[in-house]
Amino acid sequence: MKTLKNKTPILLALLLTLSLLLAACGTAASQAAAAGNTAQKLSSADSGSAVGITPLSADVVGDAAANSGTSDSDAYSEAFSGRDLSGDYDTAEAVTITLNGSTVVASSETVQINGSTVTISAAGTYILSGSLDDGTIIVDATKDDKVQLVLNGVSIRSSDYAAIYVKQADKVFVTLADGTVNTLVNGGTYAQTDENEVDAVIFAKDDITFNGTGTLRITANAGSGIVGKDEVTITMGVYEITAAEHAIRAKDSLAIADGSFTLYAYEDGLHAENGDDETLGNIYIAGGSFTIQVKDDAIHANTLLQIDGGTFEITAAEGLEATYIQINGGDIQISASDDGVNAASKSSLYTPTFEMNDGTLTITMGAGDTDGVDSNGNIIINGGTINVTGQSSFDCDGTAQYNGGTIIVNGQQVDSIPNQMMGGGMGGFGGMGGGRHR
Repeated sequence: MKTLKNKTPILLALLLTLSLLLAACGTAASQAAAAGNTAQKLSSADSGSAVGITPLSADVVGDAAANSGTSDSDAYSEAFSGRDLSGDYDTAEAVTITLNGSTVVASSETVQINGSTVTISAAGTYILSGSLDDGTIIVDATKDDKVQLVLNGVSIRSSDYAAIYVKQADKVFVTLADGTVNTLVNGGTYAQTDENEVDAVIFAKDDITFNGTGTLRITANAGSGIVGKDEVTITMGVYEITAAEHAIRAKDSLAIADGSFTLYAYEDGLHAENGDDETLGNIYIAGGSFTIQVKDDAIHANTLLQIDGGTFEITAAEGLEATYIQINGGDIQISASDDGVNAASKSSLYTPTFEMNDGTLTITMGAGDTDGVDSNGNIIINGGTINVTGQSSFDCDGTAQYNGGTIIVNGQQVDSIPNQMMGGGMGGFGGMGGGRHR
């Protein structure tokens, strides 16, 4: 399995800038002076020593930010393998599986057919085509097997289960064949057959990667669209997902290199959370096009959220939420009824922090008790453009650094980070401070 769950390069970039937080919230002059302390060691509470993290120098962070989202980026190469990115397959060596409504025909004994339930039991490439009126594709191989499912224009409906269920494998690649549209639907319930609590149209107990240039349409009338109980990786393709819960949910990590995403969900759009390990529950996005309309968080990572590129049109209660949020690039537009960005204490391993290094972040807030950028800890702005429209632009409970970039609040460029004052007004750091906790 890839080492994204121990994603040192991303953690390094995220943790380094906590060293900027030596100066208290104050004037712009004091903020600039504090920037000189970048290379100073982090406190033991935030150094990441629990996972073997050593802070990098400021020059290294600058180089990393310049390369973010490219094949030269350490974070990118750590997140995506060559096979993740390729989407290639050999049709001559592949097993064909033809779906015919209520029956199935396969060209290999490694495929077991029981009515409209198809079980794949060995490593290899399997090309699926046709439709199933009410059935399931199950991967139940060995823990060392890599399985590639090529969706070549399939339509699968499962009235009371997952359309695709990865019960066991080392890793499964779901490849969307070029020029195809593939449709997967759950009818509204999940009748459990084992201990894994299947609750998604595509449910993977082990690592799963999505690639290829085709289209995948998912409708989850119950549960989520895609759930991975380990790592979920997406490198290309078109994804149109409507879900009763989360659109895409990962336990350990979710990494996206590119692709087009249209996500509608009654909970979160992209979600990563591991309740057993606070170092996990990370999201890394290097690029892609995202239209996300959800009732809760558009993008939620319990631990770390890093965005290196991509275009985002978000309508949600909260746009981005994680303990540590780092933006190194991209064009992010958020319309939120609660906080646009929320650095909240989801993992005790890190101080909640919002860090902006490059890119454009445009936030439009709804009326009421809302913040454009809300951090239960710290705010660091090193570059990029942040444009906030709303009653409260920034709410910081810790320290703040404004070292570069452009901040626009309600149409007016400002030369410091405004902080919400009691009662919802705005003032510079050093006045009535702190804000409220979320």
